[in-house]
Amino acid sequence: METSRSASLFTEAQKYIPGGVNSPVRACKSVGCDPRFIERALGSKIYDADGNEYIDFVCSWGPMILGHNHPSVVEAIQKALVNGTSFGAPSALEVELAKMVCDALPSVEMARFVSSGTEATMSAVRLARGYTGRKAVVKFDGCYHGHADSFLVKAGSGVITLGIPGSPGVPDDIVKNTISIPYNNLESLEKTLRDQSLDIACVIMEPVAGNMGVVLPEPSFIAKVRELTTELGIVLIFDEVITGFRVSYGGAQAKFNIMPDLTCLGKIIGGGLPVGAYGGKKEIMEQISPAGPVYQAGTLSGNPLAMAAGIATLKELQKEGFYEALESKAAKFASDLQGLATKYLEQATLNRQGSVMTTFFAKGPITDFETAMTADTETYGKYYRLMLDQGIYLAPSQFEGAFISAAHSEEDLSQALEKTEWAFKKL
Repeated sequence: METSRSASLFTEAQKYIPGGVNSPVRACKSVGCDPRFIERALGSKIYDADGNEYIDFVCSWGPMILGHNHPSVVEAIQKALVNGTSFGAPSALEVELAKMVCDALPSVEMARFVSSGTEATMSAVRLARGYTGRKAVVKFDGCYHGHADSFLVKAGSGVITLGIPGSPGVPDDIVKNTISIPYNNLESLEKTLRDQSLDIACVIMEPVAGNMGVVLPEPSFIAKVRELTTELGIVLIFDEVITGFRVSYGGAQAKFNIMPDLTCLGKIIGGGLPVGAYGGKKEIMEQISPAGPVYQAGTLSGNPLAMAAGIATLKELQKEGFYEALESKAAKFASDLQGLATKYLEQATLNRQGSVMTTFFAKGPITDFETAMTADTETYGKYYRLMLDQGIYLAPSQFEGAFISAAHSEEDLSQALEKTEWAFKKL
């Protein structure tokens, strides 16, 4: 496979961009190769600077649930574009999308748009602290909620992919109010939340962990989180940046019938454009300025292009049978993939929720950060390189998910399984 153009771009990029990339995992360090520079995308495929075609299972890290460049989304963006790229003022589009978000998510009565998932989680925690008058934030080991200072404690995603223990530049005075406890551990959960001396304002969690690889919550665990936070007056925040509109139209909260107090959403509500949102109970959300005293602002919040793309995306997701078809497709692919892993690999475990899944190169079950860390990252790196050279684009990290979109055809998935079998035989 010819990659000289990507190699040249990466060399040039490193002169002007730290590490040559604008988000660390993209550098592909943990999988032992250099990144391919992507030039365009359509449907289930992406194309690099050398003209190579790949079946894409990253889907811009999840939001491209319709596939790339979906005609309805492109048309909506084009129509909005002729009216301007940014207003820094209210528009009807943001009202329409906010109503759609509130109608879709059972727990969301009001929503505020921001420009990224990190902004959403950061703002939701500030709101929870302002609402409760308390300080501490409880998160779970291996869960990633963006790169705000207070979240870089035992975080997932690129932090564990690159082996970074937190991050320099984050003062102890900030992280002292962040408490990270094991995922799916009832004993630790109850002990921590009942300790009144900790002054806990909120619990923030991925209802399905997606940034230490896909790790599903035990039903008793997620139910206990809701029970204890309600009893103790602690705000429960669901980070649905990955699961929102992905595992169902109502997110993981509708799937599990567990209602948080606040919900954070990401790029999927903007058709993959830079957007995020947080929302929840009216009495909490009305504490945000200008309705209340908790300040949060952003010039690009409610950007018209992102709002138009989001409206078009959500309209497509509302179509009858969309999620049933996606679930059926993902379930069969995952089953076939697990069959190949069982046949050819000594240790492999596949975790899946809806159309997102992770194959861990580890003996299962994978239920938390500790068990996820038993995965053989060296073998994953070899697998990644083999698949990449065969035109299959996977996440350049063992600790991320693979996403199926509506644009993935039976032929795409059959070809991916054929290449996977070939790669597994070589491992």
